Amino acid sequence: MAVQGCAPSSDIILEARDVTKSYHLEGVDVEALRDVDLQVCSGEMLAIMGPSGSGKSTLMHIVGLLDHPTSGTVTVEGEEVSEMSPNELAAMRNKRIGFVFQAFNLLSRTSALANVELPLIYAGIPGAERTRLARAALERVGLGDRMGHFPSQLSGGQQQRVAIARALVTQPSIVLADEPTGNLDSRSGVEVMATLQELNAQGITVVLVTHDANVGRHATRIVHLMDGSIVREELVSNHANAVEALADLNRSPQS
Repeated sequence: MAVQGCAPSSDIILEARDVTKSYHLEGVDVEALRDVDLQVCSGEMLAIMGPSGSGKSTLMHIVGLLDHPTSGTVTVEGEEVSEMSPNELAAMRNKRIGFVFQAFNLLSRTSALANVELPLIYAGIPGAERTRLARAALERVGLGDRMGHFPSQLSGGQQQRVAIARALVTQPSIVLADEPTGNLDSRSGVEVMATLQELNAQGITVVLVTHDANVGRHATRIVHLMDGSIVREELVSNHANAVEALADLNRSPQS
C-alpha cells in the first residue's frame, strides 16, 4: 500500500519504494516487509507503529542503511543508495543519520563525553574539535553538567539523552529512534520525548519506531504497519506535547 506521504510543496528527505525484505529461515522464505512505499518529509516527526513482528524495526534498519532490501530502492536526500559500496554507505550513515536505540548502547566504563565522541573518532575528527563538538551535543540535550559522569551515575533518561547527543554529534539531518522510551520509567520517557520534540522544532527530521500508542502520539504523522505492510496512515492534528508535560512535572511539588 502506498501512503499519502509528503505534500507536493515538501522536500522528501528519505524514501522507500516497493521495498520487500525476505529471510530464508529453516527452509522457509519469510517476508518481513512487502512492497512498502514510505516518504519521510524534511523536518517532520514521523512515527512508524505496529505490534511486535510487524516489520517496523526491519524497515528502520533498511531506511537507516543498516540492512539491504531484497528488492526495492531507498533514497536519502535525493541519493539512491542501492549501488553504493559498503564504505560509501557507512559514510552516509555517519554523516546524515543518527541512531537512538532502546538499550542506550553506552560504554559503561567511559564518561558521557567520551561516549558522545565515539562517532567522531570513527570519522577521523581531531581531538580538540572532537571534544568541542561532543560538549556542544551534550549541552544541546541538557546534560552540560553531566559530561564527566559514567552511565552508572546517570538515570535511565539521562543515559538515553547521552545516546541522543551521540546521535547528534555528527550533525545529521535525520534521527531514527527505535523504541527510545522502552527501557524508561514514565518521567524519564517524558524527558526523552521532550528532547526529541525540541530537536525536531530546531529542524531535525525525527523518525520514531514504536509499538506504544502514547509515544506515537508525539509525532505529527503515524504510519501503521501490520504483517510487513503499511495498512494505514494517520495525520495527528493535536499531537502530545512532551515539552509542556515536562514543564508541568517540574512545577509539581511532587516531581
